[in-house]
Amino acid sequence: MSSEVRTDQRGRVTIPKEVRDRYGEKFRLVELDSGIKLVPIPDDPLEELQAAASDELREATLEELEEAAREEAREQAGENVR
Repeated sequence: MSSEVRTDQRGRVTIPKEVRDRYGEKFRLVELDSGIKLVPIPDDPLEELQAAASDELREATLEELEEAAREEAREQAGENVR
């Protein structure tokens, strides 16, 4: 799905309902060399990450999990983050 959105006078963007229904209400704005990307944030990011993780990652500290999540977001974006 691809759609065009614009900012309003206050700089806000309205995300279409179909997209919010599919990905949720909370997103992280990632600035890339070629533009921006919205990455959905799960209701419980830590639980989501642990559920998808190996035993080694399940036993990791919060700091280690946060770094792993940042690296995964960079990989999913397929570009270098500024």
